[in-house]
This record gives sequence, structure tokens and C-alpha cells, in this order.
Amino acid sequence: MGRSGDLPRGLVERYKAVDGGWPDDDGCSILHVDMDAFYASVEIRERPELVDKPVVVGGVGPRGVVSSANYIARRFGVRSAMPTGQARRLCPQAVYLPPTFALYQQVSAGVLAIFREITPVVEPLSLDEAFLDVRGALRRLRMTPAGVGAEIRRRVLDEHGIVCSVGVGATKFVAKLASGLAKPDGMMVVPRDEVGEFLRPLPVSALWGVGKRTAERLYDSGLERVADVAAAPLPRLRRLLGVAMAEHLHALANGLDERAVVPGAAEKSIGAEETFEVDHFDRDLLRRELLRLSERTAATLRERGLRGRTVSIKVRFADFTTISRSRTLAVATDVTQEIYRTAAQLLAEQTPPGAVRLIGVRVEQLGADGAEQLALDAPAQGWREADQAADKARSRFGTAAIRPAALLGQRPGRAGATEPKPER
Repeated sequence: MGRSGDLPRGLVERYKAVDGGWPDDDGCSILHVDMDAFYASVEIRERPELVDKPVVVGGVGPRGVVSSANYIARRFGVRSAMPTGQARRLCPQAVYLPPTFALYQQVSAGVLAIFREITPVVEPLSLDEAFLDVRGALRRLRMTPAGVGAEIRRRVLDEHGIVCSVGVGATKFVAKLASGLAKPDGMMVVPRDEVGEFLRPLPVSALWGVGKRTAERLYDSGLERVADVAAAPLPRLRRLLGVAMAEHLHALANGLDERAVVPGAAEKSIGAEETFEVDHFDRDLLRRELLRLSERTAATLRERGLRGRTVSIKVRFADFTTISRSRTLAVATDVTQEIYRTAAQLLAEQTPPGAVRLIGVRVEQLGADGAEQLALDAPAQGWREADQAADKARSRFGTAAIRPAALLGQRPGRAGATEPKPER
């Protein structure tokens, strides 16, 4: 779906909640809640003196990328995913801050707790957004769906000092689109019987799955608005976009979306990656970074009670060519050394030489931590026990309390850390 900030607001303003009133919300049991400029808002909450200044959060090095910008900074054209260098040229007077992920995770957990007090049917999408199905909670709360949305907005502000926007609709697609169009600090309610009127005037970039290339293809064929896609014959769309994409967009354009809110959706993979401030040829340095990333990945697996069978690495070279290599293990693991050993082998055996700007480790095919299958020659106390002991030490004394000897000393310069996934 196109960036909500790029969509025209005036076409659908009548659906916004104003002065405690909103359109008919009967049957609109799906809410999409999105924190406004989340990282920047949390940082401003911690530093009230920044409230009237442009604030940008992200990698502060020469290869840094903007993770979040408050709405003052956005007036100068600063956007998330923009190179920090470009943001500095657009808004040199902004305050640039590195991300504080531990703090964002803490606030996110508190916001999710509010959601789950209201309904158990919560599907987090990231640290700062989630879907809620409030159908089963309305009678208990004695509220309508939009009333629940207003209560969520009030509690998030009162308890966590940040603002959020809420979309209320009969489907996930409409609710998410509405929350984006309600920003900043607003709520939009799309009546179940007016979905077509809400969607028709919007550009095709509003449809979930339409990126830049698909939008250009649609524009070139004279399909500029959602109404055009809704009215287009399916055979024509299939010839233009392929069967699956054509049927998907045609359904959305006509207001059809059967996806349910799925609470506690299982994670498909867990990993970590780093972008270096300068390119590196040194394979010893790259192996040390793989060890660091393997340690972070394994610790996250153990924390969440998961193990995985497939280990993969991601390598991006100086010319932005990016490759991934993977290997499936005989037995699922959450052990740092097993993940690192596999990742190091993939680097040595399947990765061509060249200057590297980014490297990452990921574990896939995840499953719940269960009984461990031991090899016949496995020692009584092995690497997993050492990892568990290290986890206990870190939980008591901090993340730097214990680490592999190979990671002692200076770390390579990095442009920024990977955003953590939401609590499930």
C-alpha cells in the first residue's frame, strides 16, 4: 500500500471523528491503531525541551537511515527510510538522535497491554501498530467500535505520553487505510455501507500491494483511481498484472477483504543485521560480526522459547548487490555456536570475495523449544548450558556482563541497528 502520508486527505475528510462524534460504526469491529512518529514521539517524551523542534531518529553515521521523524521535521520533506545525509540537507536544524530500542520495546509492551485489556484478539504488526478485533468486547465494555478507538487513544496518551491514530472499519484493509488517513492524532471511521464511496476517489497507490512499478503500469493503462480498478473487467486486469495480483487488487478495490485478525501470529524467522560505516574486505572482521549477530539472534530465540532449523546469512556488497545463503540443520537449535558455525561456513564456502557494507544472520523454520535431541558423542554439559548461564548473567548484570572473548575490543563502525520485532 502506498505511503499514507502521500494520499490526499480532502477526499475523505468527512469520515474523520470530530469533537467526540463520528460516522455510523455499526458492524465496524476491526481497528487499526498506529502510533504517530513513534520513535521520535518517545524520544520527545523523554526530552520535553524538544517538543517544538524537528526531531529525527535513525542511524547518525554517513550511511545511516531515518527510522522516524516528527511532524515538524516532515514539513521539510524528511521521511522514514530516507538516508540520514539527505535528511540533514533538507533539515540541518533538526535534532538527530540514535534509536533507543530498549525504550521503544518497553513503551510498545505497555501499549499492547492496553490493547489486550480490551480484547484478546490483537495482531501486532510492528512495535508501533496493531490490528484489534473488538467484536467480542463491545457488550462487556458497553461501547461501540469507535468508542473503543477513542478510549484507546485517551489511555495511550494518559499512560504513555504519546499519541496514536485509529482506523475503524469492517475489514483490515479499510481500517489500516483509515488510520493512515487520520494521521496525525486522529480517528477515522468508515461505515460498512460506505466502503465503496470511501475507496473510489483514492489513487491506486492506496491499494495494498501496489508499489511504484505496479502503480506506473496501472497509470499507463488509464487506471488512476481505485474506482477505475473496481470497474475494470478482470480479464483485462489479469493480462495487465497477472492472475493473482489482478484478483487481489480487484477484490480490495471493491471493498472485499476476508482476512481475519490473527492474535499471536507465529514468527517465521528471527535475525539481526548490521550496516558498516565503511566497506570491509577483512573476512576475520566479518566472521567476528557474524559471531556478534549469531549471539544476538540465539539470545532472542531462547528468550522467546523458540528454536530454528535453517540458518541463513545476508551479505550486501559495496555496489549494493545483495545475496543470501542458507543451510538447514538436522536438528533445530537455539545455540549461539551452532548458529555461528553454520553462518561462518556459509560465508567461507558460498560467498564471493568483495567489499561488504552489510551483513546479517537469520534463523528460520522456527518451532517451540522442546525436548533436545542429543548426539551420541555430545558432552554432558555443552554450549547450550553455557548460553543459558550467560543469559542469566546478562539479565542480572546487563548485556555487556559476559561475551565471547573474540568480541572483546573495538567494534567496527556501524550505521545503525536493526529494528526489533514486536512482542507477540
